[in-house]
Amino acid sequence: MPVAVTCRVLGLARQPYYRWLNARSATPSWPRHIGPTRCSTLRDDPEFGHRFLVDEARAAGEAMAERAAWRICRDDGWWSTFGKRRGRGKNVRVGPPVHDDKVRRNFTADAPNRLWLTDITEHPTGEGKLYLCAVKDVFSGRIVGYSIDSRMKSRLAVAALQSAVARRGQVDGCIVHSDRGS
Repeated sequence: MPVAVTCRVLGLARQPYYRWLNARSATPSWPRHIGPTRCSTLRDDPEFGHRFLVDEARAAGEAMAERAAWRICRDDGWWSTFGKRRGRGKNVRVGPPVHDDKVRRNFTADAPNRLWLTDITEHPTGEGKLYLCAVKDVFSGRIVGYSIDSRMKSRLAVAALQSAVARRGQVDGCIVHSDRGS
């Protein structure tokens, strides 16, 4: 859409828009003590995101607010590889299951330790969130292992499975099914 039409629809004059556009492109988004070299380093290796800019500013002896560094990274599209995942809203499709569905939606078992189901649930508390991973034996309908932690990490699921194996003993041939496959 042409700028003239957009400005007319919005009731703005074109001259202030172009003044604003030129002033915006003339000033770099990085602070003077960071400089383009540091920003290109961040762009090439975005491991630490805005924290990298804050550390660089402090190393140069200048104060920089974390929020300002975050804004710089947001405006330039630099995100930490350790930060939260982007684009995971409620209308975003999830990828294919990690493993094949060996159960094929048939959640029955003819003996104990043949099929276990597992899932992680989040519970808000007064001190923050609490995550629970439970392992259920389909044959008996009992929880055979669980793990609770304040952070949802892979060790949460591993600890729940280790707990189930320790309680049940011999589990060779048991299928563990989650919402991401078997």
